[in-house]
Amino acid sequence: MPSLFRFLFILASIAAMIYAAMWALVIFVEPSQREISATVATMQNKVPQP
Repeated sequence: MPSLFRFLFILASIAAMIYAAMWALVIFVEPSQREISATVATMQNKVPQP
């Protein structure tokens, strides 16, 4: 039974570290805003009429 508790404790510790890393990214990283331009392809194939 102690090995089960140790395993669960390790999993909880890893989950807490991942959660803390995501929280730190949200709090400390500010995304920069910039303009984005992308070309959109036109439809080449038209539906044939009977």
